[in-house]
Amino acid sequence: MSFDLILDWLNQNSGLLLKATWQTLYMVFVSGVVGFAIGIPLGVVLHTSKKGGLLENVKMNKLLGAVVNVGRSVPFLVLMVAIIPLTKLLVGSFIGTTAAIVPLTIGAIPFVARLIEGALIEVPAGLVEAAQAMGATPLQIINRVLLPEALPTIVNSVTITLVTLVSYSAMAGTVGGGGLGDVAIRYGFHRYELSIMAVTVVMLIILVQIIQSVGDTIARRVDHR
Repeated sequence: MSFDLILDWLNQNSGLLLKATWQTLYMVFVSGVVGFAIGIPLGVVLHTSKKGGLLENVKMNKLLGAVVNVGRSVPFLVLMVAIIPLTKLLVGSFIGTTAAIVPLTIGAIPFVARLIEGALIEVPAGLVEAAQAMGATPLQIINRVLLPEALPTIVNSVTITLVTLVSYSAMAGTVGGGGLGDVAIRYGFHRYELSIMAVTVVMLIILVQIIQSVGDTIARRVDHR
């Protein structure tokens, strides 16, 4: 595999790569947004409903914890196959970029929930006790103490989740999910074109580095500790 061959292939297939990159970004960020919208509140509930929490409810906490643990335990490829009926129900097909968003989102939710729970645990108990002493309600404590104080860790959690979703999206490409993973499998593996495999791997690495760099920058800016 020579560098000239890679350049030639890039010139001839730039449209394919751009489309695949867009599909990967589409899958990652749509599933990420929905996953955060559900996973962050779920993580807050897990933290506040535990024994001694602001909204203590041990039975609900154990039930939610069990569901989250099951969700985190299922390998992503198995998850994609297991929820094919649900995917078809929601989007009308289990093949394609939009269809891949369903398992990506379901895979992200428990992952985000545990990360957020861990982030909130790091908030000093003294801050919560001080807010309670001043008469703050549980909702006020969550919105004005827990989430703001945990924001740098939450940003890092978001970054970790997006990076994980990039790798999941590549796996989704193995079963017709589209994106860079699909290009790597169809062209790089099935056609034995190592140059294509190398290019897609490099693009995935670059994408991960960009996400990580942006996340680290935002985390530093919101960290006022």
